This record gives sequence, structure tokens and C-alpha cells, in this order.
Amino acid sequence: MVECSNNLVGILNFFTFLLSVPILSAGIWLGKNAATECERFLDKPIVVLGIFLMFVSIAGLVGACCRVSFLLWLYLFAMFLLILIGFCFTIFAFVVTNRGAGEVLSDRGYKEYRVGDYSNWLQKRVSNAKNWDRIRSCLVYSNVCSTFSSRYASVTVNEFYKTNLNALQSGCCKPSNDCNFTYVSPTNWTKNTGPYINEDCNVWDNKPGTLCYNCQACKAGLLDNLRNSWKKVAEVNIVFLVFLIIVYSVGCCAFRNNRVRRWR
Repeated sequence: MVECSNNLVGILNFFTFLLSVPILSAGIWLGKNAATECERFLDKPIVVLGIFLMFVSIAGLVGACCRVSFLLWLYLFAMFLLILIGFCFTIFAFVVTNRGAGEVLSDRGYKEYRVGDYSNWLQKRVSNAKNWDRIRSCLVYSNVCSTFSSRYASVTVNEFYKTNLNALQSGCCKPSNDCNFTYVSPTNWTKNTGPYINEDCNVWDNKPGTLCYNCQACKAGLLDNLRNSWKKVAEVNIVFLVFLIIVYSVGCCAFRNNRVRRWR
């Protein structure tokens, strides 16, 4: 049992160390070669994750295989913090994603979205103008609407209304159903005379770089994507936490074995 727990911790951390190398390399490469703000936004978190995994895995590997109790204690402390952070994040993710859903429209295959339907914390993420300018540039760069326009370019208006669009396509690439604009193509609509009951109708523009990227519906579409993604991450995180707790338990056994061996 003594050898088993130490060897198991050593093996797990060896593979974790191997995993940290490409993660760290990807973060460094992204920081040097990123072409847009969207890509550069990811480099620092990836580098931090890679460095964290590398140092924790080295501490666990050396602590378990060379029976260095101090390093093994550091490893267990880092694992405990990781479990605590993961547990808090999972609860937080379920709390902030418990609200929000698209509005089902009559005779429409797609839904429409409202910012007010989502949690206050999520709403604040898109209410800041500086944050939204960065997000908007990422949405334009990712060709969400140009791909959408090409895919549905040949459909008739009746076929378009029956199309099952995702949240970003519905919110950012077409005007709101409240506007009653005349359909020309998926991203080309003829405006009628106002006034409009929905402010997004005034914001809409047929220019490919404008469309409805500044609409509240686009912000709501992004929030719906975030909500669904966070829910999936939180569900996966539960499995990850169970795995971490098992590894932490094995690490505790190895630490105890080191101390028992030391005092013999």
C-alpha cells in the first residue's frame, strides 16, 4: 500500500507534467502570433494554467517518488485549493445560469432573446461599453453572420422564418421580429417607417460589419450561449471534482506514508 499510493501519485503527476508542456507552449505561441484581440485575450489564462500544472505536477512527482514530504505537502495544498475553487465555481455557475431562455415566436422556427431574462451578473458582463466593443469585434471577426448569410442565401422568406437559428444568429444577424422589416436576404432587410416599439430596430443596419451587433438582442444571444456553455462546464466539472478528490485522497495516503517511513 505504501509503494502503491506513492507510485500512483507519481504516475498521475508525470502525465500531468506532460500535459502542461503543450498547454504552456500554446499560450506562449498565441501571445506571440495572435492576429486579433480575441486570440490575445486567451493567451494569459492559458500560460497561467500551464505554469500552474507544471509546478504542481513537479511537486507531486518529486514529493511522491523521492519521498520529499515538504513538496508533497505543497502539492496537497495546491490540490486542496483547486478542489475548493472548482467547487465554488460549480455552485456559482449553476446559480448564474438558472435564469434565461429564448422566447418562442408564433410561426417562427427560431427564438428571440432579451437581456433582462438573464441573471444580473451575466447582464453586467455585456452592459459595459468597453467590454461589449471587444466582444463585438470578436463576433465580427469570427464570421458568425457572414457564414449565416452564405448558408441561407437562397432560401425564401417563408423558408427563412421556419429555420432553426442559434442564439447568436437570431440576435446578431437579423433584425428583431418586432421590427416587421421586409425580407430581402438573411442579412439584408428593407426598413419600414417608424416609430418602432423595439429600440433594436433603429440600431439595425444592412452593412456586414454592423447588422445587429450593437443590438440588445445580440447581447442576449451571447448571454444565452454563455449560459448553455457554463451549464455544460459545470456538469463536467462535477466529474472532474470527483476525480480530483480521489487523487487528493491518494496523495494524502502518500504523505502519511512518507511521514511513517521517516519516523521508523
